[in-house]
Amino acid sequence: MTGEGETVEALHNLYNENIALREEVALASIFEEIVGSSEALTRVLAHVTKVAPTDATVLIAGESGTGKELIARAIHKRSKRSRRPFVPVNSVAIPPSLIASELFGHEKGAFTGATQRHLGRFELANGGTIFLDEIGDIPGEIQIALLRVLQEREFERVGGTQAIPVDVRVIAATNCDLKAAVHAGTFRLDLFYRLNVFPIQIPPLRERPEDILLLAEYFIDRYASKAGKKIRNIERTTVAWLQAYDWPGNIRELQNVVERAVILCDGETFSIEEAWLQRGTRGTRPPVALTATLANQEREMIEAALEESQGRISGPSGAAGKLGMPRTTLESKIKSLRINKHQFKRAEDPLLPPESRRSAATRT
Repeated sequence: MTGEGETVEALHNLYNENIALREEVALASIFEEIVGSSEALTRVLAHVTKVAPTDATVLIAGESGTGKELIARAIHKRSKRSRRPFVPVNSVAIPPSLIASELFGHEKGAFTGATQRHLGRFELANGGTIFLDEIGDIPGEIQIALLRVLQEREFERVGGTQAIPVDVRVIAATNCDLKAAVHAGTFRLDLFYRLNVFPIQIPPLRERPEDILLLAEYFIDRYASKAGKKIRNIERTTVAWLQAYDWPGNIRELQNVVERAVILCDGETFSIEEAWLQRGTRGTRPPVALTATLANQEREMIEAALEESQGRISGPSGAAGKLGMPRTTLESKIKSLRINKHQFKRAEDPLLPPESRRSAATRT
């Protein structure tokens, strides 16, 4: 009976390890690499380089979608624990009644439905790193248990009485102000101090404007490759929109916009619709002024293309091809921006109407 019980427990442990591995692979696909060259990102990576070789607890703060888990994985990969598991835990994705069992495991018969021993995430991460995302949403009773793990390096399974030692590095992340939560009484001060040994602040994408196109190009290549498409350039107006937008959803929002555009892309030029970029309350630039700026940029690009193509719209050397947009779309934009396309035709052009020919000759 003992041998059979040990076999069942071994299979159960393997099952839990496989679950952790599948979650790790799935979550890793959100952001495959750290992309960017901005000063703000460079400072973050410098901190990663410093803290990774240590065993210090790290608290990563930043808005949703900024890539906090990617930074946590980078710390783990550069640590002496890199060959051991990296186990992520999203606190808001686990029902409050199950958090204790998920983190620390439970013994057989601990509660209704507990038909066998269950190993928690801390045991699965033993020797490696556990990443506690959205730590600010952890219930009060779990905060006490976490404090014990950080202080004593041990815990008890739900329904158990035996202290289980564990060697785990803790990296936590939050998109809320934990200091404010401490003042509000919803987060323990002693736990905050234990977590805040080495804080890292991830800048929002709007503070990394020079990284926007780099990230967009990276995601375009990634999704185009998956879709079997060849996208070679980005429409000029799209570039202006991407750079002018404040990205309240940060990198995750940019990723979603790029993926949608790649799915809809029929040619080799990447483009988006301005309507996809919904400006929220976090925007810092006046919408009217921003719209006027984009309209002026669009007018300048269209006029430059018309000048270069000598007023031709379609064809291999036409303005539509140079701008990477359908002829009908360009015609519509020319009309809405009230651009006189005839003024860009040469006076000797036989297709130019007589009155426009005279105007072009005068201008020349």
